[in-house]
Amino acid sequence: MSFYIYLVIGFLSGMLGGMGMGGGTLLIPALTVFAGVGQHVAQATNIIAFLPTAALSLKVHKGKGLIEREGVLSLTVPAVLTSVAGGLAAALLPGAVLKKLFGIFLLISAISGAATMVVSRGK
Repeated sequence: MSFYIYLVIGFLSGMLGGMGMGGGTLLIPALTVFAGVGQHVAQATNIIAFLPTAALSLKVHKGKGLIEREGVLSLTVPAVLTSVAGGLAAALLPGAVLKKLFGIFLLISAISGAATMVVSRGK
């Protein structure tokens, strides 16, 4: 039975990721709530699932000439450093704290998205 739960969770989060929303917004809560996976494992799973998607997206964008080489290092270096720092911080936090912080992140994302929709409809 758990195989089917993981299959549905993976399919739905992949669909959201393919639409540009970010599959982790569904994957992490679904793994923790429906599959009983711990917060650290759910977030690590999300990162691992993201890597091949990011690599494929980079290849497609590069093939279409949508990547400007100028400024790549000035964006990539801080992104890698802060990602490593965030990963280390997440590893040190208790699961309950990490779960609350992720919930706050989702709430802020929802509010930001709703505000963007309101502003864009007003134009």
